[in-house]
Amino acid sequence: MRALILAAGVASRLRPLTNDTPKCLLPVGDRSILERTVDNLIANGIRDLVVVTGYLADHVRTFLAGSFPDLRVTFVHNSRFEATNNIYSLWLAKSAVVGDEMLLLDSDILFDRRIVALLLTAPYVNALALRTDRRLGAEEIKVLTGSGVWVREIGKEVDPSRAAGESIGIERFSQESVSRLYRLLDRMVGKDGQENLFYEAAFQRLIQEGDRIAAVDVGPLRCIEIDTPEDLDDAAREVSSIPD
Repeated sequence: MRALILAAGVASRLRPLTNDTPKCLLPVGDRSILERTVDNLIANGIRDLVVVTGYLADHVRTFLAGSFPDLRVTFVHNSRFEATNNIYSLWLAKSAVVGDEMLLLDSDILFDRRIVALLLTAPYVNALALRTDRRLGAEEIKVLTGSGVWVREIGKEVDPSRAAGESIGIERFSQESVSRLYRLLDRMVGKDGQENLFYEAAFQRLIQEGDRIAAVDVGPLRCIEIDTPEDLDDAAREVSSIPD
């Protein structure tokens, strides 16, 4: 199992906090978002990481080298981070992840480490973490399920009133599905130039072409995506309720 962390974004909504610090290195309590993420992965037995950098990439590389010298970390750099979306960063990691199972994570999530355990032990080869305890609006990546737990539609455009919940940005894929996902990304990004989409657009295509992705409800386990100063304040208040 290899964890792929996407950490290329500028995070303009968090300026001036991110003028000199990438979002993933902003502190929440006594540790940065990225440190908490890596600690959670280690606690679940994952020590092989791929990190896609972009904005202030040297800060991320220096932090990981200094704080986690014993981990195997492969860095991939998105030099076009200002002009592309996360589907492009995902595509760039192809050579580093194809051939392995993959746990994909956004780098801006404060989350209970037991969420990773839920995905790793779920009886599905492909699964995403689903939050069902909040009111949904236009900005969330929403999930519509069909029969049982299986994802039928995923994206911001899903009708909130029909959605089962919000995808929080943590997904598990089998080795075979990783290969199929990257064949899709080669077409979507490499051939058709669709580099400004959210990566969930590729998940939707993967589902349409026959792969199944289960939505695993995280229940009461806490998770917060940090996009704004308000989110960061919420995360600071929430962190004491998330066990180490």
